[in-house]
Amino acid sequence: MFLKFGGPDGEMGASMRYLSQRYAMPYKEGKAILTDIGTEELAHLEIVATIVHQLTRNLTPEQVVESGFGPYYIDHTTGIWPQAAGGVPFNACEFQSKGDPITDLVEDMAAEQKARSTYDNILRVITDPDVCDPIRFLRMREIVHFQRFGEALRVTQDNLDSKNFYAFNPSFDVKTKCK
Repeated sequence: MFLKFGGPDGEMGASMRYLSQRYAMPYKEGKAILTDIGTEELAHLEIVATIVHQLTRNLTPEQVVESGFGPYYIDHTTGIWPQAAGGVPFNACEFQSKGDPITDLVEDMAAEQKARSTYDNILRVITDPDVCDPIRFLRMREIVHFQRFGEALRVTQDNLDSKNFYAFNPSFDVKTKCK
């Protein structure tokens, strides 16, 4: 579960990605979608943190060791700390903000698919309904986010102009002889 908190496809990276990208989005519809989803991802972060807290708060030292949770426990006890499943701590490399609307939106769609896949994997190994139900909810939201980013991409592509370097960048598109 820690991987969905701070891993490469986690909620922390998603919220930072979308809230950072909104500043370079030239179209109000895209800005609104990035803001809405970035804010919702913060709520998902809280859901994941709550699940992790509830699963770990009453572990005995024996259960900590048996579960493979020992190294984490040594460093953080049962505190919530952002890291990937392999123990790699969260850092700003977990999200992209390129500044090109099409590049960013395609990245966002891919990020939502990777997050959905991660939730699929969690559902393959978890059987506790108190965990599975919120994970299914989060998985469904990843699908909706993918669709919303698709809408933003269509708006961006329908409005290709000088605000969108994918369509028009004078330094690359003006026909001159290469020297």
